[in-house]
Amino acid sequence: MTEAEGTPAAGQGARASDGDGRGRVAPTVSVAPVDASNWRDCAALDVEGSQHEFVAPVTRYLALCAYDDGPWHALGIATEGTVVGFAMEAVDPADDTYWIGGLLIDAAHQHRGLGRATVEALLRRARSGSHAGAALSYEPANTVARTLYASLGFVESGETEGQEVVARRSLTD
Repeated sequence: MTEAEGTPAAGQGARASDGDGRGRVAPTVSVAPVDASNWRDCAALDVEGSQHEFVAPVTRYLALCAYDDGPWHALGIATEGTVVGFAMEAVDPADDTYWIGGLLIDAAHQHRGLGRATVEALLRRARSGSHAGAALSYEPANTVARTLYASLGFVESGETEGQEVVARRSLTD
């Protein structure tokens, strides 16, 4: 899939409130599996220095997806033809929950709404697969992630994945 279901075409965007009533154009992202055409761009991504404690290097995530027998699949995130981020997706066979992992936006492209646009695109992807719920996890000290995910309807479930807090949301509302 080269563009997330329901995402406006390149160059277009949905109006989003920026809190002052004027609104702004939300960025448009496409989500595509990592393959021979984009893996180098994904591997070159890096977050701001203060975020290194919360995310692993993309190369680790790529190796996890390629060589671990787990369920994770690597995804490149692009806007206007440029790879700007990375995420992983998986489906828990026990309850058919769509999981989002390893989400990051390159430091040069942060603070533009691309993280929110990416999560929204991944949720559309999950809905198109008829999953009833989505889940993700994050470090408890990562207040930026916690705030973003809560604003998108994720609620901390009380579960943990290693040292990370698990948050879930329904996809049927």
